[in-house]
Amino acid sequence: MKVTSNSFQNNTLIPIEHAYTYCGGKNVSPDLKWDDIPADTKSFAIIVHDPDAPRANGWYHWLVVDIPADKTSIEKGEKISGARELKNDFQQTSYGGPCPPSGQHRYNFSIYALDVEKLDVSENDLPKTVEQIVIKHSIGKAVLTGLYKH
Repeated sequence: MKVTSNSFQNNTLIPIEHAYTYCGGKNVSPDLKWDDIPADTKSFAIIVHDPDAPRANGWYHWLVVDIPADKTSIEKGEKISGARELKNDFQQTSYGGPCPPSGQHRYNFSIYALDVEKLDVSENDLPKTVEQIVIKHSIGKAVLTGLYKH
């Protein structure tokens, strides 16, 4: 699998409009497109994670599950029909953009192809727990890494 965006290229700076509002951004999720998908994919999940955050398990910015298997792209700021957004580390069920406390951080936009249509997770599950369940059902993965400095 591979994932691309018109908003930023792999290992380049994420534009400020995608940053969290506290960091001067508009908190708009970037467009994403994924392809080279496993033939037996039943759904997708998106997890956006900052592994450089100064806390155990990093910081989870966006968790989207139950994305229909025929959906292979999203537009900037799009809410995905039929999908569920789960609670991130901002305690919100929506996209939370980059906003590192200091220095430059990496933001991994991971797309997972899954072997189930619906994941047995709830919006109250911890992000790390959701990620573990996503990985358990993953049959393919692609990562786009963006950088952001506050």
